[in-house]
Amino acid sequence: MRIVYFTHSLVSCWNHGNAHFLRGVMSELIARGHDVRVREPVGAWSLENLLADHGVAGLAAYRAAYPELRSDPFDPAADVAPLVAGADVVIVHEWNDPAFVAAIGRERARGAPFTLFFHDTHHRAVSAPEEMRAYDLSAYDGVLAFGEALSEVYRRRGWGKRVWTWHEAADLRRFHPPVAEEERRGLVWIGNWGDGERTRELEDFLLRPALETGWAPDVHVHGVRYPEAAKAMLARYGAAYHGWAPNAAVPGIFARHAATVHVPRRYYADILPGIPTIRMFEALACGVPLVSAPWRDEENLFRPGEDFLMAADGAGMARHLRALRHDPELRRSLAGRGLETVRARHGCAHRVDELIGIVASLRPVPDLLRSVA
Repeated sequence: MRIVYFTHSLVSCWNHGNAHFLRGVMSELIARGHDVRVREPVGAWSLENLLADHGVAGLAAYRAAYPELRSDPFDPAADVAPLVAGADVVIVHEWNDPAFVAAIGRERARGAPFTLFFHDTHHRAVSAPEEMRAYDLSAYDGVLAFGEALSEVYRRRGWGKRVWTWHEAADLRRFHPPVAEEERRGLVWIGNWGDGERTRELEDFLLRPALETGWAPDVHVHGVRYPEAAKAMLARYGAAYHGWAPNAAVPGIFARHAATVHVPRRYYADILPGIPTIRMFEALACGVPLVSAPWRDEENLFRPGEDFLMAADGAGMARHLRALRHDPELRRSLAGRGLETVRARHGCAHRVDELIGIVASLRPVPDLLRSVA
């Protein structure tokens, strides 16, 4: 198949978690022989911020890890027809301008032969519904939503069987335990500040329990958009702030640490339950023991208590972190079982299988086979 994906950015993962998943999926599609075209808008916010902070050197880790990938910049105001010429499948990520999203839909409505999906990997459908109403999806064939709770939002809006739950996943080609284990020390958290959506949660489920259980001062935080007040809070609890980490370097970071913590944004814990951050998939794929702040695994993605530990409150988090710090067998068990589950169910290859199945349900099988050939 020729697949065209319109992303916010492929080359930049600066405050742009969808780039992690997109890289893994596109890499897998290419490995299977599909013709992949990724397009990102000129002046993408994530890329502009990455270059402002780190210059072109900030792209080195991505380029080294994904030499097979490329993306082409496009002008969202230009004619869309050349951008989708010859495509069998077109996927438009929700972090695109509404006018451009509508323009792709109009091209489809004029009879373009591709199958067209809208890919939603954010909570704006419930947190900012007025923004999402600006998207004209009337000509789209379906929606790919990154959690069943989000799929249900689209079903209630009339999409019925034309919405599919398509979870994020780990790129198992790059995210795996180290070939040779070395000494692991300390606790790591990799995540962005999140516009205040988890400020209290980071204090209650990471910083305070880590200090109380003796992990500090060997607590390390990576991410972007931390205001000065946030950095000051980290310092008060004895946590070291390291700034942005390119996602391609994350497996190496996990490999150096004894444990990590998952702290979902408030919307994913309360309003859209059942949607973990992609860091959870990636951490388990790397074989690092994980303790999570509360979220409801309503889709049975994992085995709580076996693949990872779940803390209902700060006291529970402290109890789990204390156990992890002093019990190497518990660390080994969690790492092994979490890795087992991700490899069995949550790699980007699994998601490519799902995507091909979704496309096959909408396109005649002979047509699909011809496009693969």
